[in-house]
Amino acid sequence: MSPQQHRHPSHRLTRLLAATAVAATFALVASGCTSNGAGAIDSKYGFAAAKQVPGSKITVLVDTTRQPLALAFQKEHPEVPIVIDTYDGNPGGSGSLQAKIALDDQAGSGWPDVVFSSQTNDTAWAGKETNGVQPYAAALNKGLLDQSFLDGFAKGANDPMTVDGTVYGLRNDLAPTVLWYDKSLFDQFGYQIPTTWEDFQALSDQLAKDHPGYIMGSVGGGFMAVDAYYWAAAAPVFQVKGNKFTTNMSDPNSVAMTKLIDHMLANGTLTNKNVFDPAFIKNYKGKVLAMPGPAWFAGVIFQNPDSLGSAPGTVGAANPLFWKGQKEVTGDVGGGVWYASSHSTNLKAVAEVLKYVTSSDQAVKLASGLPGYKAAADAWLDQQSSGGFFVGDFKGAMTKAAASVWTGFGFATFSSETAWDTKVNPVIESGGTVASAVPAWQQELKNEAAIHGYTVTSK
Repeated sequence: MSPQQHRHPSHRLTRLLAATAVAATFALVASGCTSNGAGAIDSKYGFAAAKQVPGSKITVLVDTTRQPLALAFQKEHPEVPIVIDTYDGNPGGSGSLQAKIALDDQAGSGWPDVVFSSQTNDTAWAGKETNGVQPYAAALNKGLLDQSFLDGFAKGANDPMTVDGTVYGLRNDLAPTVLWYDKSLFDQFGYQIPTTWEDFQALSDQLAKDHPGYIMGSVGGGFMAVDAYYWAAAAPVFQVKGNKFTTNMSDPNSVAMTKLIDHMLANGTLTNKNVFDPAFIKNYKGKVLAMPGPAWFAGVIFQNPDSLGSAPGTVGAANPLFWKGQKEVTGDVGGGVWYASSHSTNLKAVAEVLKYVTSSDQAVKLASGLPGYKAAADAWLDQQSSGGFFVGDFKGAMTKAAASVWTGFGFATFSSETAWDTKVNPVIESGGTVASAVPAWQQELKNEAAIHGYTVTSK
């Protein structure tokens, strides 16, 4: 998940497109007219590559936030003919990329050669053969990219895009959850930065009493509620193992996080306004004492004058919150992914683009969050730490968070976010509690999992 991801949700349209694309593909198969079926494996790449045409034009599909990086590549590499197209970046689990690829599969052409997605779970479908059409995503570690380059990514960065040892995507940025805080407000109010979820809740009561109107976080949108709170709390509400999906809302950590969210919604220190909602900026600019959130909040929220636009020297990132007596883990709120098309006729150029957008100097300069490539991440952390904008041990907190992401959360062919948006947030909007919406939330997750072919269990 990345900047811009939740600004322009279009769930109904993209779901309709997805349904249309899937139906059309099934019809194509039924008629016996599948196109671009998997052929012989090319030992050079490890998959059935298309006939290569050196110098042929490639299409790079990105969201608007990644567009400057693609343009930078185009400027620095005029010898590589590329067309840069933009789309919504697959926001909010809308499935727009999946819908497009399904239509391209049906047509047997039109696949983008390189694509950026803000969904870390896209490999679940992009790395699978569908109705006789080979996977969209190209294997990257079978010859397309050097292993020495792949080894340069942070430990675990590409795990969500790796299936049975095959790497299908490259992490653009890591998105571990840290505790963002406004030092100027902590100093003004005389508070101590909390380190545990229990202390976080206790501080919320103090803030509500002493300074009503100030907040300590947002659960507006499933990407924040599910990933920055439940995942960070090691709550097993969304687990995937092979073809099995499990959601456990009765686990002690799940129950405790539900109670914490309801408690803070009730005392007014937690809002369900999406951080990308203009109302959030209008109501809370200068009034966010602290907020659990991903690494990419650095550029997207705090350094962005169109968002909170905090003053230099006021905001810091502290270590992730954890439950007292439990392992210190955190959540992961997305982080973009770059994919290459297995259908490309110019894989040499594709490889050059992938290396540039993940590891170049421009990838560091234009990053709004912590890059997935280790050398780029180190450079970005040094840049942020010495830039004078953030206070405290910014590099230390980010480094700890990146190494502490809880591995109990799953990556499925459907989003973990939409069930919250459809079943929980409307209840909060009407004044109800998360606890009262848990049964409907859990059932919706089970329904989505079943529709996508998972064997479902729940507790």
